[in-house]
Amino acid sequence: MPSRTPDAHDLVFTGIGITTAVGQGRDAFLAALLDGSHAFGPMNRPGRQVPSAPTGPDGTGPAFLGAEIGELAMPAAVPPRTLRTASLSARAALATLDEAWTDAGLADVDPYRIGLVIGGSNVQQRELTQLHARHAQQPEFLRPTYGMAFMDSDLCGLCTEVFPIRGFAHTLGGASASGLLAVLQAVRAVRSGQVDVCVAMGALMDLSYWECLAFRAMGAMAPGDDPGAACRPFDRDRAGFVYGEACGAVVIEREGARPGRAPYGRFLGGATAMDGNRNPNPSLEGETRVLRGALREAGLTASAVDYVNPHGTGSRLGDEIELAALRECGLTDARINATKSITGHGLTAAGTVEVIATLLQMRAGVLHPTRNLLDPMDPSLPWVGAAAEPWAVETAVSLSMGFGGISSAICLRTC
Repeated sequence: MPSRTPDAHDLVFTGIGITTAVGQGRDAFLAALLDGSHAFGPMNRPGRQVPSAPTGPDGTGPAFLGAEIGELAMPAAVPPRTLRTASLSARAALATLDEAWTDAGLADVDPYRIGLVIGGSNVQQRELTQLHARHAQQPEFLRPTYGMAFMDSDLCGLCTEVFPIRGFAHTLGGASASGLLAVLQAVRAVRSGQVDVCVAMGALMDLSYWECLAFRAMGAMAPGDDPGAACRPFDRDRAGFVYGEACGAVVIEREGARPGRAPYGRFLGGATAMDGNRNPNPSLEGETRVLRGALREAGLTASAVDYVNPHGTGSRLGDEIELAALRECGLTDARINATKSITGHGLTAAGTVEVIATLLQMRAGVLHPTRNLLDPMDPSLPWVGAAAEPWAVETAVSLSMGFGGISSAICLRTC
């Protein structure tokens, strides 16, 4: 029989898994956030450079800037034969889920009452590009597992093969809003009684040079010969986003369902909205609508919000519209910092990573700095600047936007 349908405010976060270039694991990640560390530089992973083209760090050549993770610590339960055919996105998913699974103590939960939502689509582009190039002259030697591996659902298959998740598992695509959409979908699954526990994951989007070229041509990806200074959300000298490899996972369940768990935070409300616009340009109406919707479901006034973790990519227009939405909704007294100034833009993973950053800061009672915020676009707002600051956060809002007119927001509270 399905469990009772909980009230929205009964839902809590009981596990965290995080993999980023600045820190793998929640303790290392929080330490890097509070220190304001970064791992930006020219990207060196095979498949991220234009073949046979000269490179240069000045932004005009194909030396794309980003932050790449180091060697992944894989769960002991993963067979070597599985790893041999697993993409970087899949390996990051397994490593990240392993931490969240252990943190939440899910080993004793009925597998048929556990669900998994993976936020992201088209997340394995670099490895597919490499595979196509490798077999261009002899396509008949393409390995049969390509028939599974090119689909994003392969991440679900691998995760449920290694971890006993039998309730459901699926992917959910929403561009750079995917990670937060996965969290909101997981909330719905637990709230409805479909499962008792749901894992929400923001998948690592593994860019190839094709995607990097397209982002650069759009003017979305920041150029520059100084990697450490290129990522500057909400600064007047911002010039676009800087990519950062990342994967995040959170475990959501009903408070008190398993005595002894110490939640990281409570879900209060969330909302999504569509602008009716295929293009990447943001919408003030859409972002305002989603903010108001999340606050309404949470039962919060703007004045009750202590902290905002914004989308904050460093986009020339995107940052401007987002600040206008915060002002329009009265969120001008809450402290603000930009996680992407440290991690880079994780694209499909960003929303989950930033929920995790919010939960960890709430528990620590410290807000991380905003790197490169030397000349804020709106100096009247209460920014967290160059150094971490102690700050007691009772309620917080996190925002994620995606190409195609997708906006999302979530409200959280300490437990």
